[in-house]
Amino acid sequence: MMINRRELRLVAAAGLGNAFSSLSGLPFGYYVPLAVLAVGSTSYGNSLELGRQRILGSVLGAVLLLVGYRCLQALPMPLGLALTLAALRLLGGVIRLQVGYKVGGLIIVMGWLVHEQQLDDWIMLRLFWTSFGVVLALLSLRLIWPSRSFDQWLAGYRELVAELRQVYGELADRIESRSTGTASGQQPGPSSASTPTPQRLQTRTRQQRSRLVALRRLLPDLALELGSNPLRHPAYRLLEAFDAAASRLITAMGALQRQAGAGREAATLQARLQQAELELLRCLEQRLQLWQQLLQGPGHSLPLPPATAIALPPSWQQLTEQLHDPALNDTALEELERLASRLMLCRQALAAMQEAERQWASLVGRAQDGGRLTHQRSSR
Repeated sequence: MMINRRELRLVAAAGLGNAFSSLSGLPFGYYVPLAVLAVGSTSYGNSLELGRQRILGSVLGAVLLLVGYRCLQALPMPLGLALTLAALRLLGGVIRLQVGYKVGGLIIVMGWLVHEQQLDDWIMLRLFWTSFGVVLALLSLRLIWPSRSFDQWLAGYRELVAELRQVYGELADRIESRSTGTASGQQPGPSSASTPTPQRLQTRTRQQRSRLVALRRLLPDLALELGSNPLRHPAYRLLEAFDAAASRLITAMGALQRQAGAGREAATLQARLQQAELELLRCLEQRLQLWQQLLQGPGHSLPLPPATAIALPPSWQQLTEQLHDPALNDTALEELERLASRLMLCRQALAAMQEAERQWASLVGRAQDGGRLTHQRSSR
């Protein structure tokens, strides 16, 4: 298996830390690569939280070790050690430690059992080397092949958009094949070979929802990267807009897939309604392809929104007039309900993309205006 950039960055940072600690001549330098390996995660935001937890756990463990070792000497060693570890668990819960318990517990146990003869020096050097390793890991994530949660979210969302574009294209292909079969006198409806089973449709929708949930897990790491008041940052709000649009598109996609292949659209008016649905699905497919291209921009800034609004096909713009045609009165109620449901789902998907693009353009415009104001102030 080939080594990826993340592994190379981790090896480089750990090697640099180990080399510096060896050249410094100070003991216990091996805590530097250990800290780098523990903190060097997949993104800067996640590593920032892991580093904070590791430093807090180290400081808390060192303080409790000094207090417990000197104040509980009269007690048996197992009892004193157990009380100190219990205090770590109690105080760690107060300061909301999550992954810092392990390093804090190791400091208490190793200091009590192994380094009791050099306790003060060992604690100071361990805290120093641990902090140095955390800083080195964070610098490597910013300087050596930067890895940010924002970039990872955009890459994941770009893959999700590509999958949605493919599915909406498949929905349009089915409608087109049914229309072609009806026009040639064949039995309308897609063949059983090309029609996914209900289980497959549910699996596909479930996979895309799982991907969206996985992308949502990156939002806390992104909030850490954005600093103070991240919930109002344009990048965070843009990802929230994308998340809402993706959720609505997946919901509409799943419902359209379940209804694909049902009914018989032979009447002229029904065929026109079906053509409007087909053209709108093609429009959404092309628009999702444009999104996919725009999200491939540079990661150091917000992706630019589409230059123009979505151009609705003429058949969709004339849909309201067609729905008021008296010829629909001769259509079976079940068929009307099915047509209305599909058209409503298409409208929901269109509204989701239009709303996301409006927020996209607004947030990028505000970010650019803020950047221009900052530049003007600095130039003065």
